Amino acid sequence: MAGTRKLGRTSDHRNAMLRGMVTYLLEKGSIETTVTRAKEVRAMTEKMITLGKVDTLHNKRQALAYITKEDVVKKLFDEISPKYKDVNGGYCRIIKTGPRRGDAAEMCIIELI
Repeated sequence: MAGTRKLGRTSDHRNAMLRGMVTYLLEKGSIETTVTRAKEVRAMTEKMITLGKVDTLHNKRQALAYITKEDVVKKLFDEISPKYKDVNGGYCRIIKTGPRRGDAAEMCIIELI
């Protein structure tokens, strides 16, 4: 697990939610979520991109164990990670967008740079 935030969920629910959000972020390029969730998603997404930099079978299997779609893993290793070959981290950007209507949770957009 990347961070120590519990996000008000059981560990199984939290892991499933983060896996889905990381997969969707790598697939679409950006998502809108709360700031605390975005910080957790950023940590795991950066680990997945770092795995994708070295194209080995072991790294692909590790990525497949976390990311829920095979085509997203292929995109990670073929398109996303090669863009960051010379960059040592900082692959995601979090932009705060203001409070959410209803419960005033701080919202943001997390995107790949």
